[in-house]
Amino acid sequence: MRKIRFLILALVLLSNGCARMQKPDSSGQNRHAELGSFKKNERILILAPHPDDESIACAGIIQKALKAGARIRVVYLTNGDHNEFAFIVYEKRITMRQGEFIYLGKLRQKESIKAMKFLGLSEKDLVFLGYPDYGTFEIFCKYWQAKKPFRDRLTRISSVPYKDNFSYGAKYYGENILSDLTKQILDYQPDKIFVSHPADVNVDHKALYLFLQVALSDLEGRMAKPEIYPYLVHCAGWPRPRHYHPELELYPPDKFIGSKLNWLRSNLSPEELDKKYRSILFYKSQTQSSAFYLFSFARKNELFSDYPPVELKPQSASGGKDIVYSDASEMFKEEERPIDSKQIESLEDKGSVSYAARGNYFIARLDKPKKLSSRFGVMLYIFGYSQSTPFAQMPKIRIITMGKSCKVFSSKNRVIDPGVLVDFGRNSLIIKIPLKLLGQPDYTLTALKAYHGNLPLDVVVFRKVKIK
Repeated sequence: MRKIRFLILALVLLSNGCARMQKPDSSGQNRHAELGSFKKNERILILAPHPDDESIACAGIIQKALKAGARIRVVYLTNGDHNEFAFIVYEKRITMRQGEFIYLGKLRQKESIKAMKFLGLSEKDLVFLGYPDYGTFEIFCKYWQAKKPFRDRLTRISSVPYKDNFSYGAKYYGENILSDLTKQILDYQPDKIFVSHPADVNVDHKALYLFLQVALSDLEGRMAKPEIYPYLVHCAGWPRPRHYHPELELYPPDKFIGSKLNWLRSNLSPEELDKKYRSILFYKSQTQSSAFYLFSFARKNELFSDYPPVELKPQSASGGKDIVYSDASEMFKEEERPIDSKQIESLEDKGSVSYAARGNYFIARLDKPKKLSSRFGVMLYIFGYSQSTPFAQMPKIRIITMGKSCKVFSSKNRVIDPGVLVDFGRNSLIIKIPLKLLGQPDYTLTALKAYHGNLPLDVVVFRKVKIK
């Protein structure tokens, strides 16, 4: 009897603890505006990095849009064929054969078709590109006008292998992904686009957001500008508690409280929530290994947010010190707080990163923790966009610093004498990059990873930084 009472008490405490984790904080940071309603004949485009992302993030959106008489198209970047662990659990055997990974990609495509039909779409509303799962970010960084295309380490192929897919036979080059995505957008002319979030830790989720930014820039003036609603799926320790909790609401991760993200929520009716849960059940290849995670998105609402672009005001290079902070009060808080190596919170919420355009340079400044200064390093991504130059021809710059060393890469190649200036200060790291090296861009897509030795500390997510 004591054991039973103890078990009941433990369950009550656990339930109360879970409820506390789901309550909005007292500052009101978690009280979010609602996403607007849909209209008849409105065109909705959902971009999914993998089969299942469209259900776990947007199943409620799909139902609401269909009820309003809107049109919906779903475009899948990959077939999700890189999930070895899910394959082992689903097939109950270990394999590394090329054909079986392609089999998994075909299986996941079929699961999405069944799930979308259950939600009310038809197969003609779905477009599968089939680019390499877990390879699209590397393609975005390195494989533009390259001698050889990207080669997937599992399937060991370099072109889309799925005969029924829109992109069948396309080589794994950045220009092919961009071209196919641009064609889909221009053909459909969407009013609203739902896409993976730039703060998502999954590399394909980041890549799809980046490809979309470039595609929309290329299409400026050729179509009406759509509204963009990014959705977050992968974030460490989120959502909590795991598994199916339809009685709970979905709140943003704590790490984004106080950030520049403007969150919107879309509330689900009990019927919409139940149908979302049942749509996730169609992904058996994934739920057998990750049901506790996937079902945690079946809650009372769905969430969407994006960062506003950062606009740098040109600063004169004459007079005063050569290196200054950006006018980044619009973007980052100007605080100097030490960063503990165990923290998961974004560096930007610590006010440690700022950007500037000064003279002929793009400047990135990182205030670093004093205790880690001797082995502190960063990887800075800077992808420039210019209306006057095809994006495939623009430099894809990565700058890596560790200790007092600095290496600069453009796509896959190291740049000799790049003209980059680095100030390895005691409490800050300041990097000055010639705008010429970046291709004289109109804007950059910029992100930063911080390290202590080989230990990753944190990430400042990709932001669109307008220079002129």
